[in-house]
Amino acid sequence: MNTDRIRIAGAEVAVVGGSIAGCATALAAHRAGAGRISVLERTAGRLADRGVGLAVHNARYAELAAAGYLDTAMPWVQLTTRRWYLRDGTAPLGRRLATLPFPFRSYCWGPLWRELRRRLPEDTVFRSGVRVAGVSDAADGATLRLDDGEGGGNGTSDGVRHRTGHRTERFDLVIGADGYRSTVRAAAFPEVRPDYAGYLAWRGAIPAERLAELDLPGLPATPWAVEDCIYVVFPGGHVIIYRIPDGHGGHRANWVLYTAPPAGLDLASASPTSLPPGTLTDALHSHLTHVARELLPPYWGGLIRLTPREDCFIQPMYDFTAPRYTAGRLLLAGDAATVARPHTAGGAVKALQDAAALEAALRAVPVRQDALDAYGTERGRTGRAMVELGRRLGRFLVQDAPDWRTLDQAGLAAAWSTADGSGAFGGRELKN
Repeated sequence: MNTDRIRIAGAEVAVVGGSIAGCATALAAHRAGAGRISVLERTAGRLADRGVGLAVHNARYAELAAAGYLDTAMPWVQLTTRRWYLRDGTAPLGRRLATLPFPFRSYCWGPLWRELRRRLPEDTVFRSGVRVAGVSDAADGATLRLDDGEGGGNGTSDGVRHRTGHRTERFDLVIGADGYRSTVRAAAFPEVRPDYAGYLAWRGAIPAERLAELDLPGLPATPWAVEDCIYVVFPGGHVIIYRIPDGHGGHRANWVLYTAPPAGLDLASASPTSLPPGTLTDALHSHLTHVARELLPPYWGGLIRLTPREDCFIQPMYDFTAPRYTAGRLLLAGDAATVARPHTAGGAVKALQDAAALEAALRAVPVRQDALDAYGTERGRTGRAMVELGRRLGRFLVQDAPDWRTLDQAGLAAAWSTADGSGAFGGRELKN
């Protein structure tokens, strides 16, 4: 990278993707002294309405708070304990296998995004409903090709319209924070292809007050403490359940269930995709209902069955990482750079760490010409480690799971320690 030709002070920066990673990297560019910052988000809907949960390890929170990317104004629920259960006859909660520490804060995607978005400077140009159709890189700048009719008149002054029906805009730097189907990554590293892992994650959430509907014989007065994260295991998969803030002072019960899809669904040869809320097929919903009713204890399966079908969505498991996070004037962050399976509990953490590390690199460019290359190399190393961790945990929890009936407290703790390996569950330590 010819960093001697890149001036950070006053630079025009485009961030492709306006989600958590996009808002965080836009904030990083602003803090490092960039000039005009344009955030281009392909979704036209309200990102703040997304209700999926995510968790941040306490140690990673402390690092990100010190770096200025998280703070106590962002609603969270403090989790402390992970309780493992297995179906056992009609016992409402099942049989408890083990209890392990779980020092995490849980967040709801929408409120967290809203707080990050609010922290962007007022002169940030945030453009929704803009699809980036192509990216090109040159020594004097990077050019984005936007679909015709998307983006004109929204605060840009250097756009050029072509007879091809597209509009081009030039920037000093382009940050790809556009998710696992990243157009920026495809331009920087066209050889990188996501690998389908062979199973899916069903996801959903319900208002916590609906838990009172689960009135089952033998249910304890307090079946589920607020600070508990629940792991329920079954042959071929597991479900994770924890509370998240709803953004209005209450809680939602957030769940993620991992298992193989029903026969006939082939995602190995398909392009990376997901099924958003309201698009579950009859076969997929029937499979989810079967797992909840037949493989989970009544309370936890009942919680999943309380979730309206139109509020459930599916996330196929993919693995990939770019070899490094920089290519000329193109930079990568978040899922655009690396997708590790959510078992790692470190996806959102890594995206925010990418932003913190990018800010440090951009600040250093005037005195260290290799600063952006160093960012790309270090974050690429972290991405590879998280992908490998996700694969190990996926084998342990889904693809090659032990006979859970044979494990007790000591056995499960030992098995988890082996699967975790380097102890990077929840994200690796941030290094600038």
